[in-house]
Amino acid sequence: MSLAQGRSYLAIPGPSVMPDRVLAAMMRPAPNIYDGPLHGLTHSVLADLRRVARTTGHVAIYIGNGHAGWEAAIANLFSRGDRALVVTTGNFGLGWAEAARRMGVLVEALDCGRQAAADPERIAAALRADTGAAIRAVLVTHTDTASSVRNDIAAIRAAIDKVGHPALLAVDAIASLGCDPMRMDDWGVDVLIAASQKGLMVPPGLAFLWASDRAVRLSQSADLRTPYWDWTPRFFGPDYWQLFCGTAPTHHLFALREALTMILEDEGLDHAWDRHARLARAVWAAFGAWGQGGDIGLNVADPAMRGHSVTAARMGGGAAGRLRAWTEAEAGVTLGIGLGMALPSEPAYGDFLRVAHMGHVNAHMTLGVLSVIEAGLTALDIPHGRGAIEAAVAALA
Repeated sequence: MSLAQGRSYLAIPGPSVMPDRVLAAMMRPAPNIYDGPLHGLTHSVLADLRRVARTTGHVAIYIGNGHAGWEAAIANLFSRGDRALVVTTGNFGLGWAEAARRMGVLVEALDCGRQAAADPERIAAALRADTGAAIRAVLVTHTDTASSVRNDIAAIRAAIDKVGHPALLAVDAIASLGCDPMRMDDWGVDVLIAASQKGLMVPPGLAFLWASDRAVRLSQSADLRTPYWDWTPRFFGPDYWQLFCGTAPTHHLFALREALTMILEDEGLDHAWDRHARLARAVWAAFGAWGQGGDIGLNVADPAMRGHSVTAARMGGGAAGRLRAWTEAEAGVTLGIGLGMALPSEPAYGDFLRVAHMGHVNAHMTLGVLSVIEAGLTALDIPHGRGAIEAAVAALA
């Protein structure tokens, strides 16, 4: 008999769990968009978006999802026929590369697989081979949402500088912002992308883009910019409507204001980073224990290369797919699909899943998900090691 009644739980890597405070902030009539409190609220949000990215640079809000953020970055950085080095460590890195190709950018893809972080030396070698400095920018994900691989952004910047290449560094932090440390200015990131529906705990619908002064200067020659994607009026336009190229996303702004207050003021960003790291270690410890007695393992072997917002795992023989179906139907817990690890038409597609621990998540929520997974492994007779919950509890200490 199913026990899925009651509040269901989404343990997927976006949309993440939204706090009641954030949802309540949206429950109000539409405001005056021409003047008044909304304008002050918006400028406070822009200031706090700089704080969460640890930058003094420019920031823009686009009405769209993470893919919109990709296109905004490409449109402002490139002209048709320009070259980009796209470093991929999973499905979303590949997706950003494909978006650039379709917009007319000549993409040199540096595929680093799906189970380990990019090697900065390989990036340095690719740039060293570009003797004419034709590569305009290096594009890389911080944490790839599909593989859960986390790249060392500071090391990548150092590799670019080491060979003296003028390429900009553009980073997709959609799955990591607010969950993993991000120090845009300290790490030398020129363009940063994020979205509302993951670590920032807001419904899908907003993409964010931060840019350094250098990126803004070089963007003036980019011919892929169109009126909507051009970041210039969003950064410098004197009129409020230019921040959004039209009507403001009013209720998303209300939600974002509340979420940023929770992250930056009520909890503190450093504490939020530490909380995500501890919850991630609990998930990893549980999978480590389960793997001692079955064909179960984490996608990324080295803990230093794992993101703190989502964990990708493998359970052989289609066990991951059977477990996902069981946890949702019998316990009301939805786990993420193994995106990009195998094609849906391939038998191995059912071997992968993801567990999200991003945003508005605490110890009892994470331990609850792990306990439901343990119950499903037992109910489905999937071979697994013992002591997973005890290991997770120890990792939280």
